[in-house]
Amino acid sequence: MALLAQGIDYFGTDGFPLTARRVRTEPGGRPSHPHDVTERDHYHDFCELVLVLGGRGRHVLEGESFPVGAGNVFVVQGNQVHSFRDREALVLVNVMYDPARLPLPEGLLRRLPGYSALFMLEPSFRSAHRFSSRLQLDRQELGMAEALAERIERESAEKSPGHEAVLLGLLVELMAFLSRHYGESDVRESRALLEMGRLVSALEQRYAEPWTLAQMARFARVSRTHLLRVFRQATGKPPIDYLIGLRVEAAKRLLRQSALNMTEIAHQCGFGDSNYFARQFRQATGRTPTVYRRAGRA
Repeated sequence: MALLAQGIDYFGTDGFPLTARRVRTEPGGRPSHPHDVTERDHYHDFCELVLVLGGRGRHVLEGESFPVGAGNVFVVQGNQVHSFRDREALVLVNVMYDPARLPLPEGLLRRLPGYSALFMLEPSFRSAHRFSSRLQLDRQELGMAEALAERIERESAEKSPGHEAVLLGLLVELMAFLSRHYGESDVRESRALLEMGRLVSALEQRYAEPWTLAQMARFARVSRTHLLRVFRQATGKPPIDYLIGLRVEAAKRLLRQSALNMTEIAHQCGFGDSNYFARQFRQATGRTPTVYRRAGRA
């Protein structure tokens, strides 16, 4: 039976939900740190960004086995059962973070096609792609990623004043660094994920345009059926619902920060008219735009 690795054991009872741990292959299989469950089947109540620094081994994920070696970078989502076996001088850095408890600027990160591909899509398609869509860094790139992970580990351990802000900044920098490099991949399977990442990025920045499902499919160079399946796997929502969510969030900002009337806000956010805008806004938030604006100014 798989073991649940709980964030409280790594972050502390009231700690900032972001840390890093280096894992080495120790003689006799000794653990590298308290709560080291590397060789046991386990899952998390947080996410884990894995940097393979050296050596080799097998990553067993959801019952399937994939070889890993220096330069491999991949994300393990919380509910995925995994372990590392047959370790030969394998050295990892695990960056552990709880996205549900961190104020990550995901809207900005999703403007990077590589972020959507690496952090949202690749974990779901790892089995289908036989791990070929992972990120592979060269020695210099890996050294730069390792340096950021080491700073996360140090800041988390020392807990100096302001360490929470520093930790968040380091994680965002690491995510952006890795996403940029993933965006340069020429591996066929990675390119397929990046096409979908490009669509997510375009929607984040061009939500006011009159997108249709057919246009989205053409943009991502896939069929409509494939788009619907893959997009939902990546984001948890159908493409049109995701787009409406972006428009509603944009409308919230304008309602709080501007004096524009409802018709002007509707058009700026991509809604056809103020009545349609009001219906979609209420369905998403449980309040009318007018009530939301009043509450924000109270």
